Amino acid sequence: MANRHLARSVVLQVLFERDSSGSKMTTDQCLGRLADYAQEFGARESDVPFMKNLLQTAIAKQKEIDEVIVRAAPEWPLDKIAAIDRNVLRVGLTELLFADRTQVPAKVAINEAIELAKAFGSAASGRFVNGVLGAVYVELGEPGKDEGGVRKPENKNAKMPTEELIGSVVYARDGTEVYLALVHDIFGHWTLSKGKLQPGEGHEGAVRRKVKEEIGIDVEVEDQLGENEYIANDQKAAGGKKRRHATYFLARAEFKDLHLKKEGGLDDGQWFPLASVGDLNFYDDILPVVTRAINLLAQRDRK
Repeated sequence: MANRHLARSVVLQVLFERDSSGSKMTTDQCLGRLADYAQEFGARESDVPFMKNLLQTAIAKQKEIDEVIVRAAPEWPLDKIAAIDRNVLRVGLTELLFADRTQVPAKVAINEAIELAKAFGSAASGRFVNGVLGAVYVELGEPGKDEGGVRKPENKNAKMPTEELIGSVVYARDGTEVYLALVHDIFGHWTLSKGKLQPGEGHEGAVRRKVKEEIGIDVEVEDQLGENEYIANDQKAAGGKKRRHATYFLARAEFKDLHLKKEGGLDDGQWFPLASVGDLNFYDDILPVVTRAINLLAQRDRK
């Protein structure tokens, strides 16, 4: 058994025991049990830092992780999911959402969780864990989907439906300070107000509508920041895929309280001064848009 796979098995045992106690075990107690299980399973000393970090992150982020499970498997109430499957999902989602992807690629996090489910769960556990983590993986934009393996050639003649999206980087000034209004989703990322472009709707009107819906403020659209495009799963579409084309704008607002609409997977909305934006966790396709907005604002201030 590979060292990291064994290490994940040890963490799973501790999370399962903590779950069985009604989550009454403290983090220190869990770390003590981790040491016991590591010795029992024969884990290597070099894997202890990895195990501790995985366990502590899973415990610290359990509320957010459980919300993701509920969203990804709405037909399965959390307390009705088998305890071992529930905790395998917590291990897998901890790595999928919060691990350094240069150390744990998304596909590795999913595959390792599936193997844990097969080893410790029922005959159906592997399929169930695969389904839930696969749904989350799609929501994340399928990071690293082209890494490893051979890409299937695209059928250039195939017609794929396109969904038009609009998004915006909302900023405000308070004295000499510039702030960005960002929203946080249950997958652990800070992102932008974004949504579908309605039939017959112009881009600027759509931006104003979406920002008002999500964070309750009025904006004035100033500049187009760019576009991106990606392929998403859609079981209703022919071929099971659709193309999502997003256009992003810079929009100005007054610096006042945000009123988040907690729907559609959002759980927070805040103003951030530009100096702190670089420390936030963004999706790979959103970070370049935010960077362009910051550069544009900086250029204006130098004039």
